Amino acid sequence: MRVLLVGAGGVGTAFARIAARRGVFERVVVADHDLGRARAAAQSAGERFDAVALDASDEAAVGALLGAERCDVLVNAVDPRFVMPLFRGALAAGTHYLDMAMSLSRPHPDRPYEEPGVKLGDEQFALADRWEAAGRLALVGMGVEPGLSDVFARHAADELFSSIEEIGVRDGSDITVEGYDFAPTFSIWTTIEECLNPPLVWERARGWFTTAPFSEPETFEFPAGIGPVRCVNVEHEEVLLVPRWIDVGRVTFKYGLGEEFISMLQTLHRLGLDATAPVSVRGTEVSPRDVVAACLPAPAGLGHLMHGVTCAGTWVRGVGTDGAPRAVYLHHVVDNAWSMAEYGCQAVVWQTALNPVVALELVAEGLWSGSGVLGPEAFPARPFLDRLADYGAPWDCEERDPGPPPAS
Repeated sequence: MRVLLVGAGGVGTAFARIAARRGVFERVVVADHDLGRARAAAQSAGERFDAVALDASDEAAVGALLGAERCDVLVNAVDPRFVMPLFRGALAAGTHYLDMAMSLSRPHPDRPYEEPGVKLGDEQFALADRWEAAGRLALVGMGVEPGLSDVFARHAADELFSSIEEIGVRDGSDITVEGYDFAPTFSIWTTIEECLNPPLVWERARGWFTTAPFSEPETFEFPAGIGPVRCVNVEHEEVLLVPRWIDVGRVTFKYGLGEEFISMLQTLHRLGLDATAPVSVRGTEVSPRDVVAACLPAPAGLGHLMHGVTCAGTWVRGVGTDGAPRAVYLHHVVDNAWSMAEYGCQAVVWQTALNPVVALELVAEGLWSGSGVLGPEAFPARPFLDRLADYGAPWDCEERDPGPPPAS
């Protein structure tokens, strides 16, 4: 398989280092607007990896590079602002496509906390017929969340439950960053986008609807020593993807942010520093959100200062295959000390990058196949979950109380 990897930040670098250990990847071209960064990522991965400079917003340049390098698939490892030019560029070039975050949403102009406007992924699904007609696969939302969380949902539907009342993705960690009072371990641009947009909820009787940010707080008990964490609703792709392929009564995504992090995001919003539209500062046009990102440490470089574990997982409640009420939490835990020692990558970006590597390996082997715009739920879960242990990253399943989690 020949891959164009767009983005050489934390996730892109981790993808390259993981893929370097798998023989299915014949050649990987690492592309970034910063050629030096692309070269560093490629050199850290080995001789099958090369680096080029690329403007991810230039659809024509993306298509030309895919053709020149005879790539089979484009892997999108940049922030979601660039989804559509990369998505369209891959379609025009006749290659497959994979991303870890979907096209951006836009709130409803009049009822932002009741109704969705343009939903995450709407622009991509609008082109699904063209992808299917071309016989090409756009595998969307294939990181850890979304991604592995969706695979867990499919596994629960296939093997653990006869009917599902609720699927709730729950993310939490006990990671601290030494020497910093505030240092997000993932892209702050993306974190602001998903946390301050109106969260989306799916219910069978209502379809998709929105709420106010940080709504429906609950205390969720995380494994691996993390313990109870207060989780709140956040906009996320799983809520858009899961109901398309799985029969379920309700779908939510809740993030264990913590009161301090929520307060910081609310302050940024009150000050207008979450805005993406440029403002003029002494004659220079700058985006407030870009300024915030530039003032914070790059998440990829924090690994040596990070301590603790991160947990991504999917809580499922319904009726088990034996006809009795059942609830489980399927989850994946990564210890930052392990990922740094094994790959030189901090836990959060490594956990994200692992899953597209596994997915592409399954596609290359014919264990996953299809055409059109498809989420992880469209494919059998068992081959994916069985493969995780080969990467030193096994998953687990805990039985839980079949009642709803306690509210905070």
